[in-house]
Amino acid sequence: MEKIEEVFAVLENKPGAIGELCGLLNQKKINIEAIGVFQDVAKLLVSDARRAMEVLIEANYEVEMREVLKVEMENRPGELAFLASKLGTAGINIAYCYGVMAKDQKTVIVILDVSDIDRALSLFQ
Repeated sequence: MEKIEEVFAVLENKPGAIGELCGLLNQKKINIEAIGVFQDVAKLLVSDARRAMEVLIEANYEVEMREVLKVEMENRPGELAFLASKLGTAGINIAYCYGVMAKDQKTVIVILDVSDIDRALSLFQ
């Protein structure tokens, strides 16, 4: 588990909006490692968050950088339930999460926005 920076971008809720955002990052050779799209918001784990912010601001996107947790866990039943339950028992709320399977398919990477990042980190050290 580690603290990382995620790019948070507001999207227009229209056809092609996600393609435009992804295409813009692609043109600048910024790799999207994970993405969560929730109605009119994209949450992105990218290869260069600072550069992605600059590119998106230049293209008139409303963006911000957010600290979130990146968790790599085994791809097996119960792993996410264990993680979420342990956070919940400690009184740490998960505002949202999204994930992507690693290339080896043995691990899953989950991005979590939690109410207390530092406390969550200390629970799993």
